[in-house]
Amino acid sequence: QVQLVESGGGLVQPGGSLRLSCAASGSIRTIYDMGWYRQAPGKQRALVASIPSAGRTNYADSVKDRFTIYRDNAKNTVHLQMNSLKPDDAAVYYCYAAGQTIDYTPFRAWGQGTQVTVSS
Repeated sequence: QVQLVESGGGLVQPGGSLRLSCAASGSIRTIYDMGWYRQAPGKQRALVASIPSAGRTNYADSVKDRFTIYRDNAKNTVHLQMNSLKPDDAAVYYCYAAGQTIDYTPFRAWGQGTQVTVSS
């Protein structure tokens, strides 16, 4: 079983910054892909950014040049640095990870979500 624990959400003024962090734990052999989705009230959950274990990062057009995703493979953590935040960025942010457990079973796990509020 794989668990993801997120931290770093909160209230920030427009133009401010926040950093979200997510740590994966459990019977993990490898994590192929990690990233962040967000869901605002009345909207569907949408990809914000993803980062594979090898390869290029991927960002939603709305956050390019403002958000940066990075991971520490040794610690099974992923972080999302969010700069120049806008009211439209307010949402619940969910971390995810996809990989294999130690017995080679594929997994896709989600965090519990962390609230980001952007308001003056």
